[in-house]
Amino acid sequence: MEEIMVVMLFISLVIGLATGHPIAFVLGGLATIFGLLGWGPQAIKIFTNNINSVMGNFTLVAIAMFTLMANLLASSRIAEGLFESLRYLLGRLQGGLAFAVIVVSTILAATTGVVGASIVTMGVLGLPVLLKYGYDERLSTGVIAAGGTLGILIPPSIMLVVMGAQAQVSVGDLFKAALVPGLILAFSYCVYVLVLCWKNPEMGPAMTEEELAAMPLKKRITGSLVNLIPPLILIVAVLGTIYTGVATPTEAAGVGAFVALLMTIAYRKFSFKMLSDSVYETAKTTAMVLIIMVGATAFASIFMALNGDKLFQNIVNSFGFGKWGVYIVMMIFIFVLGMFLDWVAIVMITFPIFLPLLESYDFNMVWIVIVISVMLQSSFLTPPFGHALFYIKGVVGDSISLGVIYRGIVPFVAIILLVLVIITVFPGLVLWFPSVF
Repeated sequence: MEEIMVVMLFISLVIGLATGHPIAFVLGGLATIFGLLGWGPQAIKIFTNNINSVMGNFTLVAIAMFTLMANLLASSRIAEGLFESLRYLLGRLQGGLAFAVIVVSTILAATTGVVGASIVTMGVLGLPVLLKYGYDERLSTGVIAAGGTLGILIPPSIMLVVMGAQAQVSVGDLFKAALVPGLILAFSYCVYVLVLCWKNPEMGPAMTEEELAAMPLKKRITGSLVNLIPPLILIVAVLGTIYTGVATPTEAAGVGAFVALLMTIAYRKFSFKMLSDSVYETAKTTAMVLIIMVGATAFASIFMALNGDKLFQNIVNSFGFGKWGVYIVMMIFIFVLGMFLDWVAIVMITFPIFLPLLESYDFNMVWIVIVISVMLQSSFLTPPFGHALFYIKGVVGDSISLGVIYRGIVPFVAIILLVLVIITVFPGLVLWFPSVF
């Protein structure tokens, strides 16, 4: 009987998602229906106890604080001056402007952790410049979409906060472990761009001497340094306090939001309307994440009560996959889900299914969460429903077709998969930094 209910539960889940209903209400609604069928009104008490336990996790406060920090930083416009200086500083290189986009996107990732804000900001700032100087449309859109997705991997990352809470591992350890893979991914993007434009100069031409003369070298260097200092202060204020153990991620998120507020004042962008808009956007994002977590907690409660984890483990063992077979199946499953769902839904669906099984195989849970987070980079880029693709389309309008944008992200998805293979073969790249601190 339990096996039949588990199968019906997942068939209903697929139907609910395929019909376009919100993931939070699909998960919560199915949990309520199957809970009442299996246990009657007693199921509601099980849900509330488990939901109260999850929502009592103080670490989740960091979601609101990091989101507020991101919204305040978007209002401060710190990326504008930094990109302007770097594009002249790197303009002599073939592909130098695309290189500058990745550098600024990486810095934004380390200061905001919100993908939409990074992609839209760089799309508005960088895309017109790239196209003006004759950059290939596929490269231009691909590099902005891929660079913007770094925000969910490079700490501080809202995704890592949610994943840490769901996997019951330290968010501080995840922040430490994600840094090296995130920088490897950004470095790989840069190498790809420079090699591609070196072999095909027409795809990313260098700026001419006349264009570079508009900003003297000294001004380029000083401008880059001046515009780099405020983001570095914020990075040190947040990540530095976490890595050194001075503050927890939740406390550091509060510090980061305060420093971001000071930066809006320093850049003369502060107004009460800006502040109220930032708080409102923060409330919307936080509510969206938390309501999905509520529905997912109820769904996981029913799944575990039906012994779904043991059923899944028996199925896997019957196929003889073994330790690494399960790992590969999970990665493929997440990659396919990423074509249709966002990262919150994927985490909430896959963690209750796969993490207990992987833990039984004695995998390091910090490493597992990080490799999943690297794979989830692709969920923003893979068609038909990659969010980054539609952020870019919203910026370019009808001037660039969706087909061109789709083709532009293909090399970057391949790079993500390559980096995933590297950190799988060399797990020390993930675990070294947490061991140092």
